[in-house]
Amino acid sequence: MTTIVFLGAGSVVFTRELLVDILGFPELADARIVLHDIDPERLATAEALAGRVADAYGVRPSIVATLDRRAALDGADFVINSIQVGMYAATRVDFDVPARFGLRQTIGDTIGIGGIFRGLRTFPVLAGIAADMAALCPDAWLLNYTNPMAMNITYLARIAPQLKVLGLCHSVYWTVQGLCSLVDVPFEEVRFESAGVNHQAWILRWERDGVDLYPLLDAAIARDPQLRRRVRVDLYRRLGYYPTETSEHSAEYVPWYLRHDTEISRLRIPVGEYLAVSEANLASYAATRDGVAEVDLSRDTTEYAPQVIHSMVTGTPRRIVANVANRGLIDNLPSGFAVEVPTTVDGTGARPSPVGSLPVQLAAVNRPYVSVGELTVEAAVTGDPRFVRQAAMVDPNTAASLTVDAIWDLCDALTSAHGDLLPEGLRA
Repeated sequence: MTTIVFLGAGSVVFTRELLVDILGFPELADARIVLHDIDPERLATAEALAGRVADAYGVRPSIVATLDRRAALDGADFVINSIQVGMYAATRVDFDVPARFGLRQTIGDTIGIGGIFRGLRTFPVLAGIAADMAALCPDAWLLNYTNPMAMNITYLARIAPQLKVLGLCHSVYWTVQGLCSLVDVPFEEVRFESAGVNHQAWILRWERDGVDLYPLLDAAIARDPQLRRRVRVDLYRRLGYYPTETSEHSAEYVPWYLRHDTEISRLRIPVGEYLAVSEANLASYAATRDGVAEVDLSRDTTEYAPQVIHSMVTGTPRRIVANVANRGLIDNLPSGFAVEVPTTVDGTGARPSPVGSLPVQLAAVNRPYVSVGELTVEAAVTGDPRFVRQAAMVDPNTAASLTVDAIWDLCDALTSAHGDLLPEGLRA
């Protein structure tokens, strides 16, 4: 029997999506599903939802719910991580405090000042998970969805190099789906390859029957002036390759947009977007909690975790995109930092594919992103709070918006506001 553990199972909308796909595979229908969350109400909601999914699909998995993480991890084969340390209250701090300093953000979960402090809050919990897995399920795969993805995978590679980890994100899949819609080509008929870093990778190849589809995209952009009012389209036109994350995300990874009112207007950038998303997520959770019997259970096999589990259990080969430490995978990005590359999964495990060097302009845009992550991880590993300030200093959007004195003062203010959520050595 395959044991699949959900950490952060109280993210019930996402848990539903994964359970529907997992239990939709006949080979996983009798899996042992272990749900863990630190919030009793959310955990109970997740348990009720899991039971409903099982009933709807006519399968009989073993469903266990526990507030005890070690009990949850004992004997696991796969561990799906979707925790959010600090939840909405911490996210609110990540936006409200920087806004007082005049720093604009859109999502704040990847790099930027919000990504830095989200990472610092998350690392201590990841260290605990890694230690528990080493003791209780050393052969299990950790399938991480928690952001900041690249920082988290890099941190785990530093502190627990023996841990088997894949970072999974759906941004590439949905990017290619969107591109295919723009040029009216069925997604099922295209072949593509992407590489870079999570949320800032690039569509290096996008073809149908061996024919490059980028000229069709160029024509669509030329026809529609509204398309030219998207950050990712602006980046594509200037860099020559389409970025794999939304305009809302992409705007805050570079120094060129958020500090300028004119660019915010030209490209319709929704400052503070993630606060509205977070509030909508809270409403979705409440609706699910109060109406488990009415939750939509239609199957949508777009998430990678169910596919990875099925491939490893059954030996079915699949080609996905995954985040792993850069060990000879992208030649012109730093070794050891997490990169997002094509990966084959099957009964033998996961095999990331080397992609050589990125086009020089793409690597140049990726490197500041990587530097922010490297310094943030270094802060956590060494316990030296100066690295936190230095990460903020080299962050593209923060550096473009604030003086160095203001950056240090902002880090002081966020450190005070987050308090005990941060690693003990970094609370100064």
